[in-house]
Amino acid sequence: MEAQLLFAVFAGIGLLLFLILRLKLQAFLALLLSAIVVGVLSGLPTESVLQSVTDGIGGTLGFVATVVGLGSLFGAVLEHSGGAQAIAQYLLKKFGVKNAPWSIMLTGFFVAIPVFFDVAFIILIPLIYALQRSTKKSLLLYALPLLAGLAVTHAFIPPTPGPIAVADILNANLGWVILFGFITGIPTAAIAGPFFAKRIAKRIHIEAPEEIEEEKESFANAPKPATILLIIFLPILLIVLNTVLSSPLGARIGISETFLNIIQLLGHPFTALILANLIAWYILGIRRNVSKEKLLEISTKALYPAGVIILLTGAGGAFKQILIDTGVGEMIANTLQSDYFPPVIFSFILAALVRIMQGSSTVAMITAAGITAPLIVQNNLNDMKLAILVIAIAAGASIFSHVNDSGFWLVKQYLGLTEKQTFKSWSILTSLIACIGLVVSTLLWYVV
Repeated sequence: MEAQLLFAVFAGIGLLLFLILRLKLQAFLALLLSAIVVGVLSGLPTESVLQSVTDGIGGTLGFVATVVGLGSLFGAVLEHSGGAQAIAQYLLKKFGVKNAPWSIMLTGFFVAIPVFFDVAFIILIPLIYALQRSTKKSLLLYALPLLAGLAVTHAFIPPTPGPIAVADILNANLGWVILFGFITGIPTAAIAGPFFAKRIAKRIHIEAPEEIEEEKESFANAPKPATILLIIFLPILLIVLNTVLSSPLGARIGISETFLNIIQLLGHPFTALILANLIAWYILGIRRNVSKEKLLEISTKALYPAGVIILLTGAGGAFKQILIDTGVGEMIANTLQSDYFPPVIFSFILAALVRIMQGSSTVAMITAAGITAPLIVQNNLNDMKLAILVIAIAAGASIFSHVNDSGFWLVKQYLGLTEKQTFKSWSILTSLIACIGLVVSTLLWYVV
């Protein structure tokens, strides 16, 4: 029986990679097909296989679809307002050109919380070009810190889709994920960003492309940076406050039940993001004379990319449910009952292997989370350790972006790099993020 289950899971993963890599099949369809194949090869009745797929998709999307959708709406309004550029200009002014790599890294770190990685990069790249033209230093000195800030937040800190999806599959508390995401993300972004950029910029000198008229932005009507940061951090603070006050620490403080109920309502990810959306809609939209029709258009467009992530996450939930219902997950968990091979290392390696083989960090996260989920039942992990597992998976799924990752080509194109230079800069940067993330998450695993 064990041999049959092992064959089923390896056949399923092999099929998944074949469909994505060789046949270029959309990952949503590939995950569903692989889940069904694992179920059938494991010996589950056909009806049970299809019921597991249905339960897995439904159980996952109830939470993820709402949070990803609300996060996308929030990010779209922020993007349209010019808030990202306003934050960048403010931090540059405060830090000065000399410390520009640090201010740019922080800009990326904050902006990527509500805005998708690639969108935020494209919005802010004109600012990087302007800095290079002004200082005549290598473009990498400013571009890599921005990329590090964006990539770290995109991987580690909800409400970005990756950690949201993994947290839901592992039943991790979002507040703890946010806290450990910041603890891991800040040193990771610093090392992979400004420190690494300073070294590589001395070896690779890149000039910004010639200035074109469209790049000249006007910041006269941009919202105040403090306003943008308050709106971005409002849902995060509410979610974390709910987590802390609902824990045993809240009982020790002795807060009233009425106050706790209010915090639990406002601090739920749904409510917190709805509140942030309404505030952004009014302050960044209506109050700045953006028409309701325009806001509706912006919001509608924002849901298109969200739909892809939502469906992909649902398919990942189906894959996870098949592993649980067939007993494959329990068998894997039993073989890993060893202090020498803790779940935090196993989940990182799994995510890293899938990432390197097929390129998509989201697919890597979801696949690793699905296979890791049964470990939770076997090890009886607490909320904090579940959150650390999310960070470890996110770290593994960030490793070594190369030619099968769309991000590799996005960075190459906008920075004007050769393939070799992109490997030496961007691919190394993503590997640093993964390795530092693993080190921090492993330390946290044995501390909490």
